[in-house]
Amino acid sequence: MGYVDDAFGKLKSNLEITTTEQNLASRRHLALRDYVREHWQLTDDFLTGSYRRDTKTKKLKDIDIFVVITADRPQGSYRTQSPIKVLTALETLLRGRWSNAYRDGMAIVIPYGSEDEVLSIDVVPAFERENGGYFIPNPAAGTWIATNPKRHHELSTAKNTDCDGKYVPFVKMIKGINRELGEPVSPSFLLEVMAQNLVKTPFGRYQDEIVLFLATAAERIDDVWPDPAGLGGDVNTVMNATQKRTATDALLRARAIAERAVDLEDDGQERTAYDEWKELFGDRMTRP
Repeated sequence: MGYVDDAFGKLKSNLEITTTEQNLASRRHLALRDYVREHWQLTDDFLTGSYRRDTKTKKLKDIDIFVVITADRPQGSYRTQSPIKVLTALETLLRGRWSNAYRDGMAIVIPYGSEDEVLSIDVVPAFERENGGYFIPNPAAGTWIATNPKRHHELSTAKNTDCDGKYVPFVKMIKGINRELGEPVSPSFLLEVMAQNLVKTPFGRYQDEIVLFLATAAERIDDVWPDPAGLGGDVNTVMNATQKRTATDALLRARAIAERAVDLEDDGQERTAYDEWKELFGDRMTRP
């Protein structure tokens, strides 16, 4: 392996959630789930989002939890109520222990302070869906929408297996680039949805796969990217036309840097190539 390959090996490690972060996150989310179960009848409660799929990059900023309310128990009547009422009930419940809990979109957020590794936990109320998946609140529209995060996790795990364990680290790298660019692609889950489709096997070197992904993602950011679980709508509907153009420009700039880095490496200028990659990854890219 060369200098750049070694640097990517360190990058992979640098993007991993640390054991300290994992232990802290575990204590917090388990305490929260136990608390909700003490007060509400739940069918299930589970981790979801990029933390569950292991595609969250450090520093660990937040984790997501679904609390699945049992429909035929006391809180089951919430299923016939508006999303706002259910979210308000959950916020009231959580404020009984975490007084700083607040509603943000479809979740109740519990912040833990800017000095901690895990900055917040987002708690989403849900109901089981008869044909699989879950209904979660969409308070902006006053409706309940279907989703299946467990299916998202299954797909990510299968893709990672097909790519000999390199897919999940690759997604973290792409998210790392997006964060360094100022997060022009939103939500970051869109990057995972695109990667599910664009990454092919056999998986090559991280350097080459990043160039290919950035080039294709820039061309196809305007495409319809449906929920891979087949339940939700277009994942990139939150981005308007102007934001998509901004994302395209950012991805093209990143592709140019990545291509330059690969060319330099091919010419034997590995330390200069490393400097180019560091422009994309920032402090997460460290010398081997």
